[in-house]
Amino acid sequence: MTKTKKSQAQMQDMPGHLFRRLHQIAVAKFTLETDAHKITPVQWASLHATREKPGLDQSTLARDIALDTSTVAGVIDRLEARGLIERRSSAEDRRVRILFLTAEGEALLASVTPVVADMQDWLLAPLSKEDQLHFIQSMQKLVSRA
Repeated sequence: MTKTKKSQAQMQDMPGHLFRRLHQIAVAKFTLETDAHKITPVQWASLHATREKPGLDQSTLARDIALDTSTVAGVIDRLEARGLIERRSSAEDRRVRILFLTAEGEALLASVTPVVADMQDWLLAPLSKEDQLHFIQSMQKLVSRA
């Protein structure tokens, strides 16, 4: 085996490379399936987290979806401009902005979530149900130590 083929073969066994490839595939599939809804994976995660915890602040949202606060602020700006999320001042601390889905945000999330669920099933379809569970658990272990 030549040095080049050996390097390529080794790269195909590297978890970082495989994670990057899987991420590319997941984002491409998400974009394809949700194109009609004009929503990104991060926007969907933001809407979903806000529905799960109405009244959460932007820092908590950033922590919950594992993004930095400045990125989340931009995402919230775009969702608010589309009328999907509303920012309100906290009654406890006027400097804190808390988030709520609007009726339009609820409707979008309701229509796109089944599409996202189907896409998640598609991602794992090559694996048996047992392997899917093991794969998810393994990823959770890896992510939780970060």
